[in-house]
Amino acid sequence: MELTNQQLLPVTQLQAWAALNDTDLLRQCIPGCEAITPAGENSYDCAITAAVGPVKARFKGKLRLSDITPPESYTLQFEAQAGAAGFGKGSAKVRLDPVSEQETMLHYNAQASVGGKLAQIGSRLVDMAAQKMAAEFFENFNVKLRERHPPSAAPESAPDAPQRMGLVSRLIAWLRQLIHA
Repeated sequence: MELTNQQLLPVTQLQAWAALNDTDLLRQCIPGCEAITPAGENSYDCAITAAVGPVKARFKGKLRLSDITPPESYTLQFEAQAGAAGFGKGSAKVRLDPVSEQETMLHYNAQASVGGKLAQIGSRLVDMAAQKMAAEFFENFNVKLRERHPPSAAPESAPDAPQRMGLVSRLIAWLRQLIHA
């Protein structure tokens, strides 16, 4: 299975990078994620409950980051076991490109394979479940990013000077009202 897409994030590249490396934030955004705990340098243990078609399972696995180039990119390798339901393993390349002062484009390309009962239910169902999880993740992630980094308000303009219309300006305004009445 291959999943390639991009997502516009409403934050700067540095803010996006920090969020992608915040395990507590990621745990809140990943559907079914129960835990992401450090297990060494750039390594994490995780537990996720997911449903793929008729198979619902609790996956326990490992995540490892490599090819880390802050604040631009990294590669994420993962492998997880779900007992009788099977296993999943793969990798994802993640890249952040600044788009504007307050927007960053996240590009990702993930390859994964599954085995056991998961492989028996068909690649179409596995692909659909992966796409659904990705969509839910980014929906949650964008909400959390906006909570953490609210869009900056429009710059306040200087208070308006008192409106003092001269005689000619008032006359022109009165004539316009007469014409449009």
